[in-house]
Amino acid sequence: MRYRSSQALSQNPIVIIILLNFLLLITTYVAREFIIGNLGLWPIFVLKQPWTILTSMFLHVGFWHLFGNMLTLFFFGSYLSRLVGDNKFLIVYFGGGILGSILFILLAPPLSVAIGASGAVYAVAGALVMMRPNLRVLLYFIVPMPLWVVIALFFVVFSFIPGVAWQAHLGGLIVGLTAGYFFRRRERYQR
Repeated sequence: MRYRSSQALSQNPIVIIILLNFLLLITTYVAREFIIGNLGLWPIFVLKQPWTILTSMFLHVGFWHLFGNMLTLFFFGSYLSRLVGDNKFLIVYFGGGILGSILFILLAPPLSVAIGASGAVYAVAGALVMMRPNLRVLLYFIVPMPLWVVIALFFVVFSFIPGVAWQAHLGGLIVGLTAGYFFRRRERYQR
């Protein structure tokens, strides 16, 4: 198992991602139609706006949507980054977000829009589930549960609420579980 030493706050990719998300939330409050129209992922417009496969991962509907994703990213992302390093963390994070966007493009109605980092966050969570399935986490900071139970519960509950981009959640989880499987195999091999 490899842990990285502490880094300066400005060099931590998780902090940078969180700050970018907060900055774009503020920008969205100022120019909602412009931001969502040009940076949100609309399947019907993806060929004209291919950058939205990435930019949609930095937008959120409101403060609580952003807060939930970024809080989860902070805790799970920090742990995963310590286990595998920043570069592999970033590959999992962006890989999950991109596959989530691709599944949204393929499976969602063409005139729907996806915004949020949930696909990327599910990728991070999925990788941790494969590497540390029985890690005890506090659900809502109160109820201790194994990590795999929490992620399965959140996937079921938050993926099937109307208006939620379950396709992005699924894509992220696929990337995370796959990456976590390989990280765990490598970890066992190195012991």
